[in-house]
Amino acid sequence: MFPGFPKTGLKFLRDLARHNDRDWFQPRKEIFDTQVKAPMVELVEAVNAELLGFAKDHIADPKKAIYRIYRDTRFSADKTPYKTHIAAVFPRRGLDRQATAGYYFHVSTKGVGMAAGAYMPGPEQLRAIRNWLADNHAAFLKAAKGPEKLMGKLTGSTLARSPKGFDPAHPAADLIRMKSWMYWTELDLKLAETPKIVPELVKRFRVCAPVVEMLNAPLMKGGQSRALL
Repeated sequence: MFPGFPKTGLKFLRDLARHNDRDWFQPRKEIFDTQVKAPMVELVEAVNAELLGFAKDHIADPKKAIYRIYRDTRFSADKTPYKTHIAAVFPRRGLDRQATAGYYFHVSTKGVGMAAGAYMPGPEQLRAIRNWLADNHAAFLKAAKGPEKLMGKLTGSTLARSPKGFDPAHPAADLIRMKSWMYWTELDLKLAETPKIVPELVKRFRVCAPVVEMLNAPLMKGGQSRALL
């Protein structure tokens, strides 16, 4: 059973937010490795064990699931070198994690954020999903209501007009204009310190599973699968 993050790990993230520079981080990297990253590996493994029951194709190697703490500052106005949260993603096996619908969570200084769905897929995947939604919108909208009690409504950035090749009068035009289809919610940070974080994450992922499967269906069927990076 995952016991929760140690208080020293969450304190490290709070301190990092105030001292986000290499001179502060490097002497304390062992604290990050043992009090933040190591518990995150345990948490990912605990979530994997539960995914076996309803989303086995999303089980992920912790080494690939957990994002690096180092920020890519090349194209960002924010030049702070480190993220102040630790995050993990569970993509569909056989698809690039940037192109697949999947599951995500992070632990930050503010809370436990979690998401499920497809976030900003590439042009080919975007068109495949839109084509599928055009033909299957009734079933999708019915399934999309299932997670609302625990995760809120399906959300995502959207185009002002229908994309090229799609009828603006289509009954699912609002759905087709979307560029992401995802659920997002935030849980109390206190959960991260307890074993309760596992069932709270898993029960929300579970209710999102039918929608995640639907969003991945056109990507698998369309032959757009690629090995995970």
